[in-house]
Amino acid sequence: MDKEKFIKDRITEKSFRLMEVEKLLQDPDILKEREKFISLSKEEKELRKVVNLAEEYKRLTEEIGDARELVSSDDEEFRKLAEEEIGLLVNQKNNFAGQIITMLAPSDIDSEKNVILEIRAGTGGEEASLFAGDLYRMYSKYAETKSWVVEPIIARGTQIGGFKEIVSIIKGEKVYGKLRFEMGVHRVQRVPTTESSGRIHTSTCTVAVLPEAKKTDIEIAQKDLKIDFFRSGGAGGQSVNKLSTAVRISHIPTGITVECQDERSQYKNRQRAMQILLARIYDLKRREEERKRRDERRSQIGTGDRSFKIRTYNFRENRVTDHRINLTLYRLENVLNGDIDMLIDELTLADISVVSSE
Repeated sequence: MDKEKFIKDRITEKSFRLMEVEKLLQDPDILKEREKFISLSKEEKELRKVVNLAEEYKRLTEEIGDARELVSSDDEEFRKLAEEEIGLLVNQKNNFAGQIITMLAPSDIDSEKNVILEIRAGTGGEEASLFAGDLYRMYSKYAETKSWVVEPIIARGTQIGGFKEIVSIIKGEKVYGKLRFEMGVHRVQRVPTTESSGRIHTSTCTVAVLPEAKKTDIEIAQKDLKIDFFRSGGAGGQSVNKLSTAVRISHIPTGITVECQDERSQYKNRQRAMQILLARIYDLKRREEERKRRDERRSQIGTGDRSFKIRTYNFRENRVTDHRINLTLYRLENVLNGDIDMLIDELTLADISVVSSE
């Protein structure tokens, strides 16, 4: 889908709708219908946000056009300044485009929620654990650009600096709405530092993106939980807790089990384990419901299947390929430094296209 055309067409629709809603809100009869008035007021507020973003987007597009005319200047210093200005304007424009696309995407009841992000090393041994660390850094850097907060909950590291597993909560605005398509198998192709022959290895990590669940989202009976306390493991000496502060919580009906031992407090470990357990059970429930209503075409973008290979990161070719939408970017370093907006925007656009055609 053409991003520029999509934004232009949808903004035109939203602008017309905003004018309609403003007229309706001025109708005295609407004031008599409280529920309708509240609904229209809420819609007017959301539409105005989109239209305001679109005005900034249009302004930046025009400024980029003006700056590009100056690039052909004979003055080399002037030309360099124009090129730098274009770079800054394009980044701002892409940021506004991402916000607009997110606001225009099909509504999801969980879009506004925080996320439990789980990254686990898959095939590839130590190299997979290093790649897990790379992915965690990528999402952390991306979170910084969105002013989100990343809080590690579980971190099972390796001696060479990678992670067998790292679980964190990401808090902020529309976190799940942005990251929901990141779930699946991420594959890396590169020469490990330990490989003397220069042979490329292929390793994988699985990423799970779970909307944070509250107790009001899902009911869990106390009788369905089995809670065990034990001493946390470690390297020995002071690293081993002499008290039973580690917690294991099992949900008997689903078989889902969570262990947490990173905190020194039994209460905190129990609280964090329960937080992850709620998210996993809620995610399981979501995926079961989606499976019932999903047809083949809809599943092309957001399968929710963690065994589905979604993306390849090839270091030798400086390439990132998203296999769901056949998108390839030759900017691997930027992507691993958190510049994943283009991938996320294109996935969101693809999902909008699928939904619109159903």
